[in-house]
Amino acid sequence: MRLVRYARLKSWVINLNNCDMTTARAPDISDSSYDDAHLRADEGKPALTVGCILLDQFTLTAFAGFIDALRLAGDHGGRSRQIHAAWKVMSWDGKPRRASAGVALDVDCALGAVDPAQFDYIAVCGGNDYPNIHLPPVLRDWLHDAVAKRVRLLGICTGTFALAQAGVVQSRAVCVHWNVLDAFRAKFPGTRAMVDRLFIDEGDLITCAGSTAAIDLGLYLVARHCGRDKAQQAVRHMMLQGMRPARLPQAHFYTDLTDIQDVRVRQAAHFIEQRMDDPPSADAVARYVGLGRRQLERAFHAALGISPMAFQRRLRLDYGQWLLVNRPSNVTQVALDCGFADGAHFSRDFRERFGMSPRHYQKTHGAGQREFQDDVAR
Repeated sequence: MRLVRYARLKSWVINLNNCDMTTARAPDISDSSYDDAHLRADEGKPALTVGCILLDQFTLTAFAGFIDALRLAGDHGGRSRQIHAAWKVMSWDGKPRRASAGVALDVDCALGAVDPAQFDYIAVCGGNDYPNIHLPPVLRDWLHDAVAKRVRLLGICTGTFALAQAGVVQSRAVCVHWNVLDAFRAKFPGTRAMVDRLFIDEGDLITCAGSTAAIDLGLYLVARHCGRDKAQQAVRHMMLQGMRPARLPQAHFYTDLTDIQDVRVRQAAHFIEQRMDDPPSADAVARYVGLGRRQLERAFHAALGISPMAFQRRLRLDYGQWLLVNRPSNVTQVALDCGFADGAHFSRDFRERFGMSPRHYQKTHGAGQREFQDDVAR
């Protein structure tokens, strides 16, 4: 019996490597719900199969972290056999794709070589090419085919842009990285985009913020389909502290400028957000948007009612507030991470904004993080 089972597993792996997915059986979609019972593995079939589509300038960390979560759960000892979890890497035309870091990666095949119904999930992995408004018709049509065949979709990093552009998101809420929130809302104003989660599961669509959140999404899928023991196996190999729950908020620190029409203010705010730990001077911010310092101050006061430096200080204090609750750091280290010269200045400004000292705030508000840690422990 063991020999028969091994032969079936070996046949599955060989077929995956040759991009021949004929041995895989599509999920039973006769039920209108996306019940996980329909996705349980048959004997000899991996419990989890994912087709990954790489877009131009995809984010290497998000893609690699997601795949490694599957890889390390798919076999014992990090041997990388696709036994419990299987994956296929594709591009719309079968050509290699270059990551935003400049690393070129070969793919297994083009979309036309694979029926999307052979996968449990289709993951679209994006990156720095999200401003591109051109979506290859082949990719659009293939995604629509996947939806018609009831295959769940995953938006990895800015892959969610491509899903929205293909018209497969519809009324679902999506999770995007805080750094591209404004760009997503401007491009898809009718879609509810959120940054208060690491990823959002809408049943047939799961979207994640990218970066290391893609690892959490991968572990989430492994735990669901392969079992928590396989997910913990991957956690140990990746030397992680645990699996972060979806509802853990992103470490995002931005001001919602959706209603602010002044492009200069929006650009300046974005520049400040990128320099949280090394705050730029008022002159540097003004030069970045092509204005004089006084012009920028007038623009900020007209749009937000505060100066650029007051905006920057508020953002840094909000960052400090998040660090105090979500990271086991002392007050001095938090102050330095927020761009303050020392703990005394940080403590003074923090007390003025939040009405208590940083140490007291950390002690009284740290319960939320302990709840997340308890979730991971369970």
